[in-house]
Amino acid sequence: MYLAPHALRRIVSAATVALLATAVGCAPQPEEKSAAKPAGTAGATCAKGKLATQTSGKLTIATDEPAYEPWFKDNKPANGEGFESAVAYAVAKQLGYDKANVVWQSVPFNKAFAPGEKTFDFDVNQVSISAERKKAVDFSSGYYDVRQAVIALKNSKAAKATSIADLKGLKLGAQVGTTSLNYIDDVVKPTQEPAAYAKNDQAKSALQNGQVDAIVVDLPTAFYITAAEVTDAKIVGQFENQGGTPEQFGLVLDKGSALTSCVTTAVDALRKDGTLASLEKQWLSDAVDAPVLK
Repeated sequence: MYLAPHALRRIVSAATVALLATAVGCAPQPEEKSAAKPAGTAGATCAKGKLATQTSGKLTIATDEPAYEPWFKDNKPANGEGFESAVAYAVAKQLGYDKANVVWQSVPFNKAFAPGEKTFDFDVNQVSISAERKKAVDFSSGYYDVRQAVIALKNSKAAKATSIADLKGLKLGAQVGTTSLNYIDDVVKPTQEPAAYAKNDQAKSALQNGQVDAIVVDLPTAFYITAAEVTDAKIVGQFENQGGTPEQFGLVLDKGSALTSCVTTAVDALRKDGTLASLEKQWLSDAVDAPVLK
């Protein structure tokens, strides 16, 4: 039977597609990229300077704006001064990235550990490690053991408090989403609803304006606030750690990040070789002198 040229072309084309399909089906297929690097595993994925970062050859580190002392200095995270800036660069060095290959990014405190894909490799912003937060993000091992502290104006009734019971009748405030606010709710259990603020700056203003009797912040921040920002305030005292384990700040990573174990290994190495202790002494040396509220 005679076939027209266009009909012949269709038959040849169909046969070619079938052959290609058969060849592809028999050939070994490349693995999915996601399966090649299991999240949170160490090994080849931790090769120095060659991690699976947001930008190849760069390490993107996030923190809030403004960046407060003593964690950062002059609101410039990239200058390497202040405890967390220094820790960030020490971790970067452990991972194989020099200062020139570190990129800083501004991310609000609460957004850093909220659910959703991250635009940074890790965030450093006084974020306490907790089981609840671990549902949404990964954490490195702790780089700082922290306590919470109470600040009040020197001539106020709150400044005379010597126990947790003395705080119960006061109007207290703290930044929203922080363990500082949790300590008010869970440890002090005040008779008045605590005030929650988007930023520590707002909490400080409320204290100065008499809108709250006292505010709760982490201890190193309390020393800085009373020394440099609200000089007519004092540290009333610090809380004991709850539950027998210290509250710790951890570096925040995307949930299931392939970098989590690499960053944790870096933090552990800095703790083991004394770097963290040295940086703590350099930038947070005052954070040991405050009465304990019981």
